[in-house]
Amino acid sequence: MKSLVSLQILAGLALLLGCSTLSGAKPNIIVIIVDDLGYGDLSSYGAEDLRTPHVDRLMESGMRFDSFYANCPVCSPTRAALLCGRYQELVGVPGVVRTHAPNNWGYLAQDAILLPQVLKPAGYHSAIIGKWHLGLEEENQPTRRGFDFFHGFLGDMMDDYYHHRRHGNHYMRRNEEPVHPKGHATDIFSQWAVEYLAGRAQKEEPFFLYLSYNAPHTPIQPPADWLEKVKKREEGISNQRAKLVALIEHMDHGIGKVMSKLKETGLAENTFVIFVSDNGGQANVGASNGALRGEKQEMYEGGLRVPACAVWPGRIRAGGRNNFVAATMDIFPTVAGAAGAKIEHAIDGRSFLPLLFGDDQPAFDRDLFFTRREGGERYMGECIWAMRRGNWKLVKNTPMTPWELFDLAKDPGETTDLSKENRKKFRELAGAMRVHIQRGGAIPWQKR
Repeated sequence: MKSLVSLQILAGLALLLGCSTLSGAKPNIIVIIVDDLGYGDLSSYGAEDLRTPHVDRLMESGMRFDSFYANCPVCSPTRAALLCGRYQELVGVPGVVRTHAPNNWGYLAQDAILLPQVLKPAGYHSAIIGKWHLGLEEENQPTRRGFDFFHGFLGDMMDDYYHHRRHGNHYMRRNEEPVHPKGHATDIFSQWAVEYLAGRAQKEEPFFLYLSYNAPHTPIQPPADWLEKVKKREEGISNQRAKLVALIEHMDHGIGKVMSKLKETGLAENTFVIFVSDNGGQANVGASNGALRGEKQEMYEGGLRVPACAVWPGRIRAGGRNNFVAATMDIFPTVAGAAGAKIEHAIDGRSFLPLLFGDDQPAFDRDLFFTRREGGERYMGECIWAMRRGNWKLVKNTPMTPWELFDLAKDPGETTDLSKENRKKFRELAGAMRVHIQRGGAIPWQKR
């Protein structure tokens, strides 16, 4: 009995250290991040006019989150937060990194430590496949920021899913060399991920794969056969909605191929998978954010709350679901914890690994801040902000509109502004928000 108890204790320690067996085998790790997928645009999150069996299967196979937040309602800042474990403005990416300097609102700080750099001493091979969107400069390309392998697109959005250009520039790369693949970008990224997994099956060292899709971001350009299938199935669907549904279903199919290869290679049983969207859906192209107010680019819930799940066979109980409030930057310490990697620098994210393992993890005792700097005539380089403290949320959704205060427990749709009615609470949150704004203001966000 004593030896049995000892084995149970050792097994528990192995779990907490991210080990799959008592021999100390580390898990492989895959983080799948998709682009502009709305909170209501998966079958598992209530969509009735689309079918996403592969992502839904992921949701069912592990822990689903109902209150997971993107760090920002647009791409680059959220991705910076994920890979650095920090608030995006504290690593120089308060807004979208773009091709043209006059409309570029971020430069990834050279002293920022990215997740693959933390995983390297723990023995991990790290790869990014798909969209990078954290800098075109030589010093900010993925292989200069800790990744061992890059097969993807350096830029932000593609102007065409088949031509793979942005403003006429070619950004497809294998490591740092230009490549010219043919076909739809979603198919290309899925196939490259499949090829990477096939190669890793022959290796002993664990891997970290950051699989970063640009779908279902604009342009809403699904393959013709996928669009036709949706139109035939969904009677009365608008052409706009049908195109987005087809693009999402096509992406889901690609994720299914990746998961099938993971299983086929025998890697699945010891692979920790996280799925998340980088921000909410874009309403004017047909996206749905469910019952949430707002959309991509906005600080209301529809721009920030995103579908997410975590899967690890035998480690994370299947069928789990929770309202635990976590954010994109929390993926960094969670992944590091699963890998047994040491974090020896300051981060803002917190690990939710105990929650995934079924332990009693109390809500994070922290304020959660959201920032975005943007250009164009609407913003002119100004910022929009939000913060959440418990169930209270403070929002400044545009530079021209006043601050608003909502009680999400009583008003999840953010319909009633309480900023004048509850001045005490408003002042409490506003004071904390100002301190956070000052933190970000000390960090350069343009290349000097």
